[in-house]
Amino acid sequence: MFQLRRVGVDTLSEHVVFIHEQAVVNGNLGFRPLDRVRVWGQSPGDEKIHEIIGVLNFCTNQLVKANEIGLSEVAFRDLGLPEGTSVVATHAPAPKSVDLVRSKLWGNALDEAAFLEILQDVVEHRYSKVELSMFVLACALRPMQLEELVALTKAMIQTGTALRFSHAPIADKHCIGGIPGNRTTMVVVPILAALGLTVPKTSSRAITSPAGTADTMAVLANVAFDPAQLYRIIERTGACIAWGGALGLAPADDILITVERPMEVDTEAQMVASILSKKKTAGATHVLLDIPVGPSAKVRSLEHAQRLAGLFEAVARAIDLRLEVAISDAHAPIGWGIGPRLEALDVLAVLQRLPEAPADLREKSLYLAARILELTGRVAVGYGYRTAAEALDSGRAWETFQKILEAQGPQPFPPQAPFRAEFPSPADGRIRAIHCWHMARVAKHAGAPANVSAGVRLLRTVGDVVRQGEPLFEIHAQSEAQLSFALDYARSRSDLISFGF
Repeated sequence: MFQLRRVGVDTLSEHVVFIHEQAVVNGNLGFRPLDRVRVWGQSPGDEKIHEIIGVLNFCTNQLVKANEIGLSEVAFRDLGLPEGTSVVATHAPAPKSVDLVRSKLWGNALDEAAFLEILQDVVEHRYSKVELSMFVLACALRPMQLEELVALTKAMIQTGTALRFSHAPIADKHCIGGIPGNRTTMVVVPILAALGLTVPKTSSRAITSPAGTADTMAVLANVAFDPAQLYRIIERTGACIAWGGALGLAPADDILITVERPMEVDTEAQMVASILSKKKTAGATHVLLDIPVGPSAKVRSLEHAQRLAGLFEAVARAIDLRLEVAISDAHAPIGWGIGPRLEALDVLAVLQRLPEAPADLREKSLYLAARILELTGRVAVGYGYRTAAEALDSGRAWETFQKILEAQGPQPFPPQAPFRAEFPSPADGRIRAIHCWHMARVAKHAGAPANVSAGVRLLRTVGDVVRQGEPLFEIHAQSEAQLSFALDYARSRSDLISFGF
């Protein structure tokens, strides 16, 4: 028997168990580091058994004593027993569904029942990070046919909760990502809500980018809510911009993201299943999907975009979701800012109609809002742009956004990053393209999105004529080391900004 201890270590979604190696020696337990163990005990005052399965880590210091078992934050929460409770630890077998993952790695297709078995174990935190990575790579290395992709999407939907609304249409939009600063959602949602559409927008945190919509919105307001809180927000404002991870909508996806992020893997199959399962469980009936195409975007050619659009549309039909795809041009980041705080400044400037507001963010937001207004039948075809522009230019969208912030709980705006440096142009010429992937890496090297004030502020964009030595962008960082790291990376990429005449 051991005494339960909460060690206060954040392991994201993984159940991690800590034990002193002396306890293993003294008790002849036969444990080895990274073994899978079952920890269980009874609630004080009743007969109910609480248990979790976790991955074992040894320690030699006083993180835990020899008579204690320590649990990471998520493991302690899921076990649901108070500190000091007597618990037992025993070996636990691997989930049987891991064999299905191996089958997928060997090239065999899985059906809906197989995916459901895997994802239920994922949601119950029975998979280690190694096994999660194995599943992500199996889906990446073994391309899926449509039937298998539909099966994965349906399994993702079934393993979580779903929002339900008594009326329709329920609108949503999503971008597949890869374009820094592309924070159109935060402009589109208040435009649509100001015009009477219901938009329960849920977003993920950044996976491979320096900021996701949830990261940027969190600079301005709370984004983590349970379903009851979310319903109250939407009842008050008609819309929200929230983090989906707190809602239990397709939760397997949020757990898989914890390994996709450090691996910087965002596979086509996972992307389709992730996006569409989240839209379906968020209660959407009509969805506009933005697929940016450009030389440094996720999608590099029109042919690839059209094939991907067809895949999204086919899976959407299979889950009874009306989806339309907008294929957009992407030769540079959108807006001036890259990173949560800097992107929030762009959003505020557009909504407040300030002179310095980035024109590209404004125009793309209006274009997408117009498509959704026409898709949902809110306005006749051909009248979407005019209607969206009126809602923005009249200030109605800004008023609606302020209501959303108030309903979600406004946050103090973070200060500017303390360390900044301008990056000079290496040559004379007209800027022809800005490499989206590399510019995102500069912002990430500077500390975004973990440090919300870190990132990049563009000073020039595509089409501008510059002289050698003229500043092209400014790096914002929380430390001198991160600033130096980002500058070194920017200097090492000769293709970061392309010039022509």
